[in-house]
Amino acid sequence: MSDQNPMNRRAALSTLGKVGLGAAAASVLQGGALAAPAKNIDVDVLNFALNLEYLEAAFYAAAVGRLSELRAIGGGAPIKLPAGLDLTRGMQWKDGNVEAYIRDIAEDEISHVKFLHKALGKAAAPRPALDLATAFDAAGQAASGGKIKGFNPYANDLFFLHGAFIFEDVGVTAYNGAATLITNPAYLQAAAGILASEAYHAGAIRTLLYAHAQEAAAAGLVVGQVVAAISGLRGKVGGGKDAALSDRMGAVIAPTDMNGVVYARNTREVLNIVYLAPNASRGGFYPNGLNGSIK
Repeated sequence: MSDQNPMNRRAALSTLGKVGLGAAAASVLQGGALAAPAKNIDVDVLNFALNLEYLEAAFYAAAVGRLSELRAIGGGAPIKLPAGLDLTRGMQWKDGNVEAYIRDIAEDEISHVKFLHKALGKAAAPRPALDLATAFDAAGQAASGGKIKGFNPYANDLFFLHGAFIFEDVGVTAYNGAATLITNPAYLQAAAGILASEAYHAGAIRTLLYAHAQEAAAAGLVVGQVVAAISGLRGKVGGGKDAALSDRMGAVIAPTDMNGVVYARNTREVLNIVYLAPNASRGGFYPNGLNGSIK
């Protein structure tokens, strides 16, 4: 994070929204109504991205005591959280470095929601109902074959990193997959910028998990195996486009194909992961489904 730069990241996103995506949105929206159907695909794709950003932002905002900022955007749909989490203070962090990383990512994710919601204007999809409690329990059981029950990512630093791992790689592959669908250059540039941000986040989470793996093993926690199980579950329902923390070559900071290119998932593959079931129309982290045309 570069606080000395006169234009910080939030300001940069705001500027891009005014001169790039905002201008594109203005050309697609006519008097508050969508333009001809042939031009709607960009709005649909960015609303799909906004739905994913709502989830990521809620996950991180709750951890750092900033959930009220997200609740003020997109309507009043419920956000289900584990019992006992202090919504004003967030988590009680033990590792100052992990806390610093998570606070920085939370800032970005909240900014992404604000940016997309403002740029889409009246066409912005409302925030869907989100489940950050029972869905994590279901994900933990699915990834472990029923061995891990009651998984709560807000219980401690390491658990939170595992929860973040579930989301981050998915966001990167979703934005990469959406690139082929976007027709307006301004929309594409904005999406590419957010993809880059998400890729930084994913790499940071993987790095933190990899660094903690040896320490956790000494305490009886097998981080690598847990992450491999999560990756295996995502790969099973999400097109096989995944990787654990390491392979025969060593650490895996960026899951890529043989050309070193980040994987791209289509919308169905992404939905299979966030709904925690193939070909479902709702469930998992979105109990009532996503809002918008792509759901």
